[in-house]
Amino acid sequence: MRTSIRTAGATLAAAALLATACTAAPGGSGAGRTAPVELGDVRLVAYSGCDDLLAGLRAATAEHVGPWGLGGPVTYTLEDSAARSAKQEAPEHSTTNTHEAGVDEPDLVKTDGKRVITVNRGVLRVVDAATRKVTGTLRLVDAEQAWAPADLLVSGDRALVLFSGGGIIPYGAMAKIAPSPGPRYVLVDLSGEPEVIGSITPDGSHVDARMVGSTVRLVVRSQPAITFPDAGPDATDAERTRRNAEAVKTAPVEAWLPTYQVTGADGRTEKRTVDCGRISHPREYTGTSVLTVHSLDLNGGGQALAETAPIGVAADGDTVYGTGSSLYVTSNPRSWWGRPIDSVIVEEEPEPRPSSTIVEQEPKPLPDSTAQSPAPPGGVAPEVEPTPAEETVTVPPRAETSAPATPPAAPRTTAPAPETTPAAPEETARPAEPEGTATPAPETTPVLPPEETEIHRFDVTAPGAPRYAASGRVPGRLLNQYSLSAHEGHLRVATTLETGKTSSSTVYALKADSLAEVGRVGGLGEGERIYSVRFIGPTGYVVTFKQVDPLYVLDLRDPAAPRKTGELKITGYSAYLHPAGDGRLIGIGQEASEQGRTLGTQVSLFDVRDPANPRRLAQFFQKDSGSEAEWDPHAFLYWAPTGTAVLPLSTWNGTEQTNGAALVLTVGDAAVTRAGTVVHPAPKPVENTRIAPYDPGIRRSIVIGDALWTVSDLGLAVNALDDLAKRAWIPFD
Repeated sequence: MRTSIRTAGATLAAAALLATACTAAPGGSGAGRTAPVELGDVRLVAYSGCDDLLAGLRAATAEHVGPWGLGGPVTYTLEDSAARSAKQEAPEHSTTNTHEAGVDEPDLVKTDGKRVITVNRGVLRVVDAATRKVTGTLRLVDAEQAWAPADLLVSGDRALVLFSGGGIIPYGAMAKIAPSPGPRYVLVDLSGEPEVIGSITPDGSHVDARMVGSTVRLVVRSQPAITFPDAGPDATDAERTRRNAEAVKTAPVEAWLPTYQVTGADGRTEKRTVDCGRISHPREYTGTSVLTVHSLDLNGGGQALAETAPIGVAADGDTVYGTGSSLYVTSNPRSWWGRPIDSVIVEEEPEPRPSSTIVEQEPKPLPDSTAQSPAPPGGVAPEVEPTPAEETVTVPPRAETSAPATPPAAPRTTAPAPETTPAAPEETARPAEPEGTATPAPETTPVLPPEETEIHRFDVTAPGAPRYAASGRVPGRLLNQYSLSAHEGHLRVATTLETGKTSSSTVYALKADSLAEVGRVGGLGEGERIYSVRFIGPTGYVVTFKQVDPLYVLDLRDPAAPRKTGELKITGYSAYLHPAGDGRLIGIGQEASEQGRTLGTQVSLFDVRDPANPRRLAQFFQKDSGSEAEWDPHAFLYWAPTGTAVLPLSTWNGTEQTNGAALVLTVGDAAVTRAGTVVHPAPKPVENTRIAPYDPGIRRSIVIGDALWTVSDLGLAVNALDDLAKRAWIPFD
């Protein structure tokens, strides 16, 4: 889910990605090459060959190796069915809530209006929307690995199931539970009974994926496969680091080259390696990871997996944003270091309550998850019931302040002064060596990376391998992909920069072709950090929070002189912003006290038609509750034709948390009202202690025709969209 910041430097030139052979040196004519451009201290350069790649990666990695190796100490936390159905018009239906229109994102449920396709607990299911019957089932992992997170991308009669690996073992699962199957991408034929026709298994970690048309771009991050020596329990950190550096300097080139396995429909597996001539690098890089982008055409038939045309970049990656023509991958080396949790001021000792901290992991069911309404006899559809311990309040607009419009900022003509980089963490004091012993080499601590974000853009307008286009960097840390937005030849980037004990946020405007900065507007939320961002056309909306929630409105029509036009201060915050048309904005987040203590889920309706005077028209508040939609926008549904908003809801009664409801709201012209809730039946106890317990919490909702479909671990519920009357319950066996 998701759940899920740096300094600028000197000017350099960019070079086009050269897909040369391992022994080929760059040269030849300049036809088709990208002219040098200013990139803010980032330049991607093709290696001249495998020897060049090995020497560069060895040297860079050795400088960043530490006593634990790479990183810190480990902590665990035919006429197919699509063609036939095309002859019949599909009912009007919703789709995955994505950032950009026309760019699909992986999610756990997809629909084309005629079929509902889900991947749940390692099982892919196809449900006929008209008959509400399961027409196909395919188990993709062992039941003991069913807790591993997975998502879907679908094009026609092809589905790609993305097992991202990792995840959190759910509460109640035994410690001996089977390990996660790791990152794996499984291609499934849906034309008849679902059937696996191949898979890709990368040696690395899944970052994200995007699909334009039927072409999927998979982004994978891999670390060098280096075995570090065991220096023994009495070795100092300096000795461990020295031995680890020696291991790096003798590692073969194969240690860094990304590898992956391709399995065909016949079950035969072939191991492949990304050619070193297809890997580029920034001028400055750590050597501790390589990003690989695979391209896969879901409608490519039997050749879909034959060649994924992978290309690599010696860089980290943590956030992916895609448009119809570009794929952006950003990285922040500071992300791999520990980050303190924001402290919240409270006026008194609070009662225990669910945390509102953003988590980018699969939510885990709680021990009271079986306390939901018992399943009706015979598997009857669940009733529409109020959320347990529900307390709803429709709050009228309170006294709110809107800052007056600020005058346009003058275009920046000089480079900004470099931001202050926080000092590296202090080393732990060690006892003095006894007299007569040799003085050991000084302890070394890896240097804390700068708080900045590198951005790499790839051109994906043509099928096949993407083409590297540009790179750049900006000070600060992204919140998520919504911190990025391409518009009319420019990329807008919103970051928070923490320096010492203070912080502030800035929106940068970069040229899309070169990612060179052309303008910025800063000073947003002094002492706070960004909680949500939304760009709509030439306007930006940024929410920062610590004790109150300033909603900033930004005029970005002139990228060289972006400016803040309005500001709205209210309690609480919006963790996700959604356009509602007609100059309105929906905010999903938490209400808070004047001192910043969170109180429960709130849904706000903002009027932003006047950029100098944003107003909150209405607020819906649910005490002692939280929603997955706060950190994963895929969990939020807004159906504009009826003004229906749906979001998962968990409530807290003071001693225990209850999952399982979908809160249904009606968003009017100037009001947000409760239409009702939908709950799924309680799960039956799991007798096998190696299998994770079921979570009755509703994760997603979709609209097909006049029906609202909701999805949980247990099955699919179908309710009338207008009055939420029950229509069907489709259990997952």
